[in-house]
Parts: sequence; C-alpha cells; structure tokens
Amino acid sequence: MLRTNRLICLRPIVIALTCLIALGTVQARNASVPEAAPQSVGFSAERLKRLENEMQRLVDEKQLAGVVTVVARHGKVVHRKAFGKLDTAKDAPMQKDSIVRIYSMTKPIVGVAMMMLYEEGKWKPSDPIAKYIPEFAGLKVYAGEKDGEPVMEAPKHAPTIGELMSHTAGFTYGVFGASPVDKMYQQSNPLGEASLQGMIDKLAKLPLVYQPGEAWVYSISVDIQGYLVEKISGKPLPQFLSERIFEPLNMKDTAFFVPPEKMARLATTYSYSAQTKGLVALPVDPGVNTLPGLASGGGGLYSTADDYLQFLQMVANGGELNGARLIAPSSVELMRANRVSDEVKAQAKFGIGNYKMQPGMGFGMDFCIIEDPLKLGSTAGKGTYLWDGVAGTWFWIDPTNDVVFVGIIQRRGGVPGAANIEDLTRQLTYQALVEPAK
Repeated sequence: MLRTNRLICLRPIVIALTCLIALGTVQARNASVPEAAPQSVGFSAERLKRLENEMQRLVDEKQLAGVVTVVARHGKVVHRKAFGKLDTAKDAPMQKDSIVRIYSMTKPIVGVAMMMLYEEGKWKPSDPIAKYIPEFAGLKVYAGEKDGEPVMEAPKHAPTIGELMSHTAGFTYGVFGASPVDKMYQQSNPLGEASLQGMIDKLAKLPLVYQPGEAWVYSISVDIQGYLVEKISGKPLPQFLSERIFEPLNMKDTAFFVPPEKMARLATTYSYSAQTKGLVALPVDPGVNTLPGLASGGGGLYSTADDYLQFLQMVANGGELNGARLIAPSSVELMRANRVSDEVKAQAKFGIGNYKMQPGMGFGMDFCIIEDPLKLGSTAGKGTYLWDGVAGTWFWIDPTNDVVFVGIIQRRGGVPGAANIEDLTRQLTYQALVEPAK
C-alpha cells in the first residue's frame, strides 16, 4: 500500500518532467540559427562592413529598393542586416523578417521533399518518370520540321527521375528560349492551368526539346517534381511541405500565399526602367492571399531571409537542424553531386543567367554546383552549391569553408552596366573570410 501511494505521489512529478522534456525538444526545434561574433568563426568584422557598405550603395543609387543579406559560418550567423525600403512609395523600411516571393528558390525545397520520399524507398533516380506519371508514357522528342510540320521521334530512352531533377530529361520552360518547342509551351501554357493535374495533362501532349540526357535546359522539371510529391505521398504539395519541412524547421512565414495579416511585411517587387533610370513597382499578385490551385514546385513560395536560412543550414548540416532531421547526410551528398556530363557542359549555350553548364560548373539534383572555382575565377569553396530566384533572391552553401549565404531582394531583371549582385556579394563575403578552411 505504501508503494502504491508513493507511485501516486510521484506521478505528477513524472508528468511534469515529461512535459518539460517535450517543451525543451519543441523549443530546440524552434530555435533560430544562433549569432556569433565574426572573429569567433574566422570572419573579419571590419571587412564584413564592406558588404554592408556596398548593399547600402546599391540602395542609395536606387538600383535596389531594399535588400536583406545573411552570412553564417559553422552554424552561426555573423552578419544579418536589412537595407533600404520594403516599399518606396509607402516609405516602409525593409526588415529582417520581410516576406518576399522567392520564385525558383522553391526548387531546392521540393528537391528535399523528393529526397524524403527517396529515403522511404518510394522511387529511384533510374526510374522512368512514366512509372509514376503514366500520362508521360508516350512522350516524343522534337526532331525538326518537314513540309512545315513538326517531326517527332521516339526518345532513345524514357526520361528518368534523376534526369528530371538535374534538368536533363528533355523538358523546357518555354519562357527562356525561342525554339519551336518553347513556342509550343508558350501557346499551351501548362503553368497557367488551375491544377497540377491540368499541367501534367498539357505537358503530356508537348514534345521533349532534346533527347533525354543529351543536354541541360532549365525547365519545368521541378513543377513536375511537385506533382510527383503529391502522387507518391498522397498529400497535396503545400500540405506535405508544411508538415514535413516548414513546421519542423520553424519556417513560420514560408507558404504558397501570404495571409492578410502578414501583408504589411510583404516587399513590393520592382523592375528597372532604362527610360526613367529608376525602379518601377510591379503589381501585387491578385491571388497573393489565397492558396493557388496549381502550387508551383518550381517557383510558388513566399518566404523570409531567416526562414530560408533555417532551410539552408539544415542542408549544410547534412539534413538536420536543432534536433529535427529531415534527410540523411547521404541524401544531401546525392543532391549536390554533379549529374551533367562533360559533353553537355561543353555546350555553353545550354544554361540560364549565371549558370551556363560550362567547365567548372555542374548540376546535381535541384542544386547548381561550382565544381572547380579556379576555372570560373571564383573565390567560393570547391563544391559550393547554389541557386536563385527571378525576383533577385539568391543563396549558396559552401561545404569547403562551411559558409551559408542568403540574399533577399525584389527586383525582376538587372540594371544595365551594373555588377551582378550575386557575384558581388560572393566577392565581398570571401574577402572578409580571413581564416578559411585548412
């Protein structure tokens, strides 16, 4: 009887301890990437001011309305600062938690979602895409024209998921090229459909622009991956990303829409007018406050610099952050291993923006890779992997020096004669790294 009473008395203590442990676990998982003095992880605080000065210069010269830059090393933030305006007309300052459309920086997030399903044994890189999307079983390859009509041929092999994730499967986007197939994409407008299934149905009727594996063309491939996540997991893409990635990483402001109560934090997007020599505000997406029917895995997310840093640091850590493990280190290695052959890379015309598949560059699974910095004249570490978004967001992860960088702006297109901001920030970051990896 005495033993029973003792257990009854101890039960509240056990429950309280259990709750404290659980609360501690939640708090650990919700923690942000910590800050540290630059010199404690090999950066010069004085030299990092050059990065700050240049970002402020771009704002002062009205090349940018606002910008947020974050630098981390060894899992600690050494620079996090906002410059300029969220909206120049309203005179609202850019903040560290300002929300922006990250466009193609959605792609690596969907890539991680794919790797989660890979780890569950749901697919292999060698699997034909048509194994999971039977609508693609009859895909043909455009082979020119005859008597004014397009000629189609059978693919030498069925495009695979591995090729899909490396932009070598044969698809295109339609907006970056002028080939006959690009024009077909423009007329069909698969991304204008009301659902991912509608997009797939249209893509099934369009030809591949080249034989699978024989070129690298930036493409709609990650939107197809978003459909695959839905098909394989049985959950809508927004739900899968929220439950499996955003919530564990405390990415509280990342979604396919911006709730009305957060609109005051949404940065205005601009373009540069050569005629007025200034920035022109672009209209806000009319559907910004509602979940879209077609959740674009290739470019649909909104996020913040801090949220995206959480994601990048998880990847840099080998798939884990603050006790939340999303994928294994081996899966990260698979994503950042080059999958583009030297023959394809030698065809420098295949590429977009900064990312020509040339000697020194490579592409893995939803990440571009700097394989040989010396060939590219870059001070980034060997194996740095990266990507950006069409409104000017950009990032890189440098495994050699254990450096993570994320930059946030909202400007579509560049400024004539101005330096590329991504290249500029890379130079300014590495000139401040005074204790590189040994």
